[in-house]
Amino acid sequence: MKIKDIGEIGLIKRIAKGVKLDRSVVEGIGDDTAVLKWTKDKYLLFTCDMLIEDVHFKLNKAKPYQIGWKALGRNISDIAAMGGMPRHAVISIGLNPKYPASLLDGIYKGISALGRKFGVNIVGGDTCRSEKLVIDISLIGEVEKKNLLTRRGAKVGDVIFLTGSIGGSIKGKHLNFVPRLDESRKLTRNFRINSMIDISDGLELDLWRILESSRVGARIYQNMIPLSASADSFRDALREGEDFELLFTMDVKEAKRFLISERVRIKAPVTLIGEVMDRKYGYKLITTDGKIENLKAKGYLHF
Repeated sequence: MKIKDIGEIGLIKRIAKGVKLDRSVVEGIGDDTAVLKWTKDKYLLFTCDMLIEDVHFKLNKAKPYQIGWKALGRNISDIAAMGGMPRHAVISIGLNPKYPASLLDGIYKGISALGRKFGVNIVGGDTCRSEKLVIDISLIGEVEKKNLLTRRGAKVGDVIFLTGSIGGSIKGKHLNFVPRLDESRKLTRNFRINSMIDISDGLELDLWRILESSRVGARIYQNMIPLSASADSFRDALREGEDFELLFTMDVKEAKRFLISERVRIKAPVTLIGEVMDRKYGYKLITTDGKIENLKAKGYLHF
């Protein structure tokens, strides 16, 4: 059996099956970050993300500054999805010796700029020879125990919210997005959020990840999902990925309080797009003409 036959979701499950964890691990493989025991009041968050030439960016279409910005931004977005704050990063980078040194300078300018914006210290890393540019960043963050968010907390009756809009990220947003860290912190400090994820692989797939982890179903409404002006179509927007928006759920009472009086605290637009259902209901899309369609774990997958 080849990797392509297993698929990305199956591959992750296969890896997780063979991993043994001790009691210091609160959440291991299967969420946006690992969650580790740390202090009396806080957990440690630990994540990593790779950025690979010709997979996540094209050298002839992205400025070095943008490549660095995106490399760190993806990691910060994962920390935001857990309700936490990023703190310290190490950067491993694979470089072709023929690259100009100015490329490396530009990448680190982008990394440093975003790091300063969100208080991330660049504390080390590694370099090696590579035919194509590869950047792998490991990021440590922290979160108050009372504010920790995971994918597995969605409850039947919750409403589903989305920050910003989706679609067409490949036209520029994927290189220039600002992680929704401020929005995440304001949400966690002021509301009882039950589950959250950042949209990196498409709304349809990433919402499925919440549903699968929480063992629930859902229905979302086509006419309520905000599309970016860059989106080519609704179907593409559902599955393209790299929007780096937040997708989260809260109960109806909390949602009413949020919608009536508190939404102004959040800088980004926030839209109600659906509701969490019993698992036996499945995962459905209500189209603009009232038809009911089954949704799947479909989005951007590497394998």
